[in-house]
Amino acid sequence: MALSKTALWARFQKAYTEHPSIGLALDLSRVDFPDGFHAAMAVPARQAFLAMDALEKGAVANPDENRMVGHYWLRNAALAPTPSIRAEIEDTNAALKAFVADVHAGKVHGAGGPFRNVLVVGIGGSALGPQFVANALGHPKTDRLAPHFFDNTDPDGIDRVLARLDGQLGRTLALVISKSGGTPETRNGMLEAKAAYERAGLAFGAHAVAVTGVGSKLDQYAVQNGWLKRFPMWDWVGGRTSETSAVGLLPAALQGLDIDGFLAGAKACDALTRVHDVAANPAMALALAWYFLTEGRGARDMVVLPYKDRLELFSKYLQQLVMESLGKEIDVDGRIVNQGIAVYGNKGSTDQHAYVQQLREGVPNFFAVLVEVLRDRDGASLEVEPGVTSGDYLSGFLLGTRDALYEKGRQSVTLTVRDAGAGTVGALIALFERAVGFYASLVRINAYHQPGVEAGKKAAAVVLALQARAVACLRANAGKAFAAESLAEALGTPDQAELVFKILAHLAANDRGVRVASGSGTAAAFVAA
Repeated sequence: MALSKTALWARFQKAYTEHPSIGLALDLSRVDFPDGFHAAMAVPARQAFLAMDALEKGAVANPDENRMVGHYWLRNAALAPTPSIRAEIEDTNAALKAFVADVHAGKVHGAGGPFRNVLVVGIGGSALGPQFVANALGHPKTDRLAPHFFDNTDPDGIDRVLARLDGQLGRTLALVISKSGGTPETRNGMLEAKAAYERAGLAFGAHAVAVTGVGSKLDQYAVQNGWLKRFPMWDWVGGRTSETSAVGLLPAALQGLDIDGFLAGAKACDALTRVHDVAANPAMALALAWYFLTEGRGARDMVVLPYKDRLELFSKYLQQLVMESLGKEIDVDGRIVNQGIAVYGNKGSTDQHAYVQQLREGVPNFFAVLVEVLRDRDGASLEVEPGVTSGDYLSGFLLGTRDALYEKGRQSVTLTVRDAGAGTVGALIALFERAVGFYASLVRINAYHQPGVEAGKKAAAVVLALQARAVACLRANAGKAFAAESLAEALGTPDQAELVFKILAHLAANDRGVRVASGSGTAAAFVAA
């Protein structure tokens, strides 16, 4: 039962905390914690604090790969566990800034002149973080280089980006990001980009930079092909927490964004969220709210609604950070737990015309995270009505939605920030990174490995191997038509008829040496074209 306005005001005064060092306030007044909840969680919270302390000091956090997790050192290298790691971070950032200065000054340039675009080729954390930051902090009038992204292995998507760069590749710097250099989507994007540059009569290496692991396949390829520059990725930085490494800093700096302010915001949030005091630590307070709202087992989805266009991609960024970190089958004790929190969202007030109707009156299987930005714009705003601006409407929609949801028993968390500047964006990323780590400790899972991602990559490799065998068989039997089931039998994989059908249908649709000889649907017969 929702509380009265008077009771809510009383609770708001207790549940609203401001954190001036990062320009953020956290409001948990619309979370119906039962009496004694925080007292009951004191021991798990203390253990989570200690686990985080050990992580930051260099404890092995991912036993699957025997590696540390050190994204926190990226914004405060003095905390790195060894002098060599500290030097690597500081040297990389210095080299990065020097390279970007040369690009902006035109000392490093393309065949067509000074660079005016940056094409980021990556997938997952190597694209989501840079995209979010580019959208949050960039502006067409002030960007030094306009950002573009190959963030998938979709040929049509690649063609759309290349169409926007038509005639401009000679002034476009390609930034290829892959720790191993073997990630298929990024490799494919790199090959597509290379082919596009060559079609334009340009040497790809003279326009390319790699961010990758030292000695990786991509690192070796960049050396062999004379790429402009290489920057390191380290095994102690996971993709989804790499935005404050060269993965995020290089494209942001090339775009002309304030990476020093961004790092300072993250560093300040880290300092604040190291405090072993739930009331003073917004990351732990957030993690405990998630624990209560999801019953510690993902019982509700997280709907992220930032009321700011610049933060539109925040929910997309958080999908990977939260779901890849927390979506785990087994806990640290080896028990099957099937943990996770599903994340979705877009932006306010757009969502009020999309799915808030269901949030308010439909299935109550979620909680909301509302992000309020106090500063509307630089400069004065037009009054669209006497005494009312567009920003006032946006604020009114946020507050109205918050109340409308709570009236129907839908709980929410509200984060309020002063602005959407570089420091704020850095602080928001750091806040959720820490909250994810705390929550993982509370539910006793490892947030820093991702066996499900690797399983998907292995499954794709199996599909492509079967595709090669299927095509070879059709060519060896030129003129003979095979139904999917008969071809699967011929390949010695009778249980793979469905997969064979899907492979052949895709190849036929793209004129890839296979055509439909007769029939349709699952009864279609395929022949080598």
